[in-house]
Amino acid sequence: MSEYTIAVVGLGKIGLPLAAQFALSGQQVIGCDINADVVDQVNAGISHVKEEPGLEELVRKAAGKGLLTATTDTAEAVGKSNVVVVIVPVMVDEINHEVDYTSIDAATKAVAAGLQPGTLIVYETTLPVGTTRTRFAPMLENGSGLQVGRDFCLAFSPERVYSGRIFADLKKYPKVLGGITDECTEHARAFYEVVLEGVSTLVMKNTDAAEYVKLIETTYRDVNIALANEFARFAADHDLPVDEAIAAANSQPYSHILRPGIAVGGHCIPVYPYFLINQATEGEMSLPLRARAINDDMSAWALARLGDELGGLAGKRVLILGLAYRENVKESAFSGATRLVVELKEAGASPHLNDPLYSDAEIARFGATPVSLPSLPSGDAVILQAYHDQYRSLDWSALPALGYKVVLYGRNSLDRGAIEDAGLHYLGIGR
Repeated sequence: MSEYTIAVVGLGKIGLPLAAQFALSGQQVIGCDINADVVDQVNAGISHVKEEPGLEELVRKAAGKGLLTATTDTAEAVGKSNVVVVIVPVMVDEINHEVDYTSIDAATKAVAAGLQPGTLIVYETTLPVGTTRTRFAPMLENGSGLQVGRDFCLAFSPERVYSGRIFADLKKYPKVLGGITDECTEHARAFYEVVLEGVSTLVMKNTDAAEYVKLIETTYRDVNIALANEFARFAADHDLPVDEAIAAANSQPYSHILRPGIAVGGHCIPVYPYFLINQATEGEMSLPLRARAINDDMSAWALARLGDELGGLAGKRVLILGLAYRENVKESAFSGATRLVVELKEAGASPHLNDPLYSDAEIARFGATPVSLPSLPSGDAVILQAYHDQYRSLDWSALPALGYKVVLYGRNSLDRGAIEDAGLHYLGIGR
């Protein structure tokens, strides 16, 4: 018999794997989502997330055993549950960098409408410091008539997983958590030790401290990548191999430089630093702000180098491979491809775009001309933006006959010799 009945609010790329993991531990799980198609698929034992290894089988098994069901009625599901885990995205406007709470506020109000005494609520969505305590606690209290710390427990425990390896990461990384009160913290710790058996917990002072941990993690990576990008630009100007130099530097145990690249994309790294930046007083968080500017400028810098090779970009046809922000994951949030399309058009070039994970209609919405493989249009240059597995068998030797002269890759991991043997010039970041 299950120890918990868990309502997982948000069945996206992180929420559905969490729901499956909780069910795998023998708990009764009710997934909640506003998308009726997602709910219907989960109830049929079908995962709408296709890129997460092992997820489809887990959803099928959990639904088949009756441990995982789904609904669009969050309040009703919460009313049947003694634990609620909220994993609804919080985004940042790409222009003004303002936090958009619309979706998670709506989810919180729905949770409050069904909240029962004795329930534990945990937010796993990454949040600005203080959000759980100052925004969601009052919202839950006002909507339920219950008092946090007396009638129900509230905690924060950030997801620390990476799309494409979620189940491995759930077993690997300690679970950071903090509650509104000590009792809330202990309740959350006991919960995660059941549903994530064998995983250690890192108990923080309170929800604010737990929120801060996740922002430190992600901002560190963004600043680290910005430093790597500065190293790459210096290397390009001084005829130095940045990838070999970074690898050699990292052989010293106190050096942990990440890889440079044409863009920093996804829901996390380009977003969460703004949670800190927006809350900082004047003079604080200047380094994260500068790092954001450096990373956002990398696509323009790379295209300037491409233009130098092509004698300008005006009138050129450029094929971008990969709409997704990284390989083998269908997620385009803050993808370098979107920035490349805009900047190529501004330079007078014609951007074409292929991604095997997206339909032509989806690609067209990003303003580029869709291209289907294996047939390629004629063109002048290829930008490998996301190295999907489907691109590993690409015949580079066929490109020169179609007019292509240059291959630009933002991660430096292509076989440069094979590209040049095909009669193409290879441009890497920091090469």
